[in-house]
Order: sequence, then structure tokens, then C-alpha cells
Amino acid sequence: MIKVQVQIPEALYERVKEIAHQREMSLAEVIRRGLEYMSRTRPAISGKPFQIPVLSAGAFAKDFDELDLDAIAAEDGLRSVS
Repeated sequence: MIKVQVQIPEALYERVKEIAHQREMSLAEVIRRGLEYMSRTRPAISGKPFQIPVLSAGAFAKDFDELDLDAIAAEDGLRSVS
């Protein structure tokens, strides 16, 4: 095994520590399993590096400020962000 050191936000650390406690696992085991899960479900993308997409001006909805984003999110089965 390789030993690494990472910095994570305190709130995330507390959540992961609680998961480890609830499942009677070490913190390291929870982190390893999380990394294994991510590596299987989100494989590395080969090819060009990520670039922010550029949209043409006509790609935006008219009256965007008047859209009911909560209703759109509800239709998509997403929770409200407001």
C-alpha cells in the first residue's frame, strides 16, 4: 500500500468519521472504499483535457430570469436549491 496525506474540509471529515463509526470500520477503510467506488463508477477520461463548454448567444432561454427553476428541478426529480 501507498501512504498519502490529503486535506479535506472539517465537515466532510466529521461525516466520514461518523460513517466509519456506524459501520464499525476504520476511517482509512471508509476512504479506501470511497475511492474504489469512484474509480469504478467514474473512470478516468482519456483524450483532451476538460474545457468549459462555450454556448452561442442563441442557446439561452428567453426571459431566463423569469424561469421557475424550482418547478423545472421538480420535473426532473431534483430537489430545490433555494
